[in-house]
Amino acid sequence: MSELIKQGPFRRFDKLSLIITSVLSALYFSWFQLTIGLRSDHYIFYFILIIGYYAHPISRRYVLGMSVFVLYTLLYDSHKVFPNYEYNPVHIEGPFNLEKSLFGISTENGVLTPSGYFQVNSNSFLDVITGLFYLCWMPVPLLLATYLTFTNRVILFQFSIAFLVVNLFGWVIYYLYPTAAPWYVDLYGFEENFNIPGDVAGLDRFDKFFGVTIFADLYTKASNVFAALPYMHSAYPIVALAYGLKNKMGWINIFFAIVMVGIWFAAVYTNHHYVIDVLLGIVVAIIGILFFEKVLLKTRLKDWIDSWANAI
Repeated sequence: MSELIKQGPFRRFDKLSLIITSVLSALYFSWFQLTIGLRSDHYIFYFILIIGYYAHPISRRYVLGMSVFVLYTLLYDSHKVFPNYEYNPVHIEGPFNLEKSLFGISTENGVLTPSGYFQVNSNSFLDVITGLFYLCWMPVPLLLATYLTFTNRVILFQFSIAFLVVNLFGWVIYYLYPTAAPWYVDLYGFEENFNIPGDVAGLDRFDKFFGVTIFADLYTKASNVFAALPYMHSAYPIVALAYGLKNKMGWINIFFAIVMVGIWFAAVYTNHHYVIDVLLGIVVAIIGILFFEKVLLKTRLKDWIDSWANAI
């Protein structure tokens, strides 16, 4: 593989490119057709990739630069094939009680979790601000990756692979310890009810404020409903900030830091996560980044990254 990369076969419209994209296309459609079924967004995603690959050298570079994020997207969507609640019991009451014991807020109506407290103490300003922060959980990493694609592809692949490694760590916990979100407790109590879609929870207030269905549409397509702990969206801006600092991006890193804290608060305010979910997401991000930087980058993976970066 490293020799193919060094030869640069992905630089031109040739027979090898046609063979590779044909095989990957067949695998892509076969996988989704045989598992969860093909949806319209699968076709849209595919045609964006294939057109981008063949349309122009610049768009091809972008598609190849984002290849690790494409892999992440496919792996995440495939969670529907292997629901984590089929492998281990879903934890509902335990996380709720732990949250109350550690971070409970005393009110006239008893002790509430922070997420529960905000449900009865919300306001339009915070509804809008937290909704905007929530919308940043994936666009910010993708914007950073886009910038790095055309400025520093070595850092790009370090960033994207570290991002994937962090997610893999988080996904392992999802399967070892499936966990219900606070909105689940509000809707179903501590009873098990697995055949359900995701819920928009407090983000519904953002949708209603603007008269849109952004979050409603997003959460009805959730790939893993019982994956509250750890909160991986709290990990993503940490990875972005870490590699923004590594790339010495100056004031942009201040923006990353603000988004990071904003997403953490938004997760609890909108009743999507407990504080413990956010904290474990932070821990997973730090461990994943350190594992990538201190272990994986000491292997031949570093040479592979350098070769791939130079090839595209």
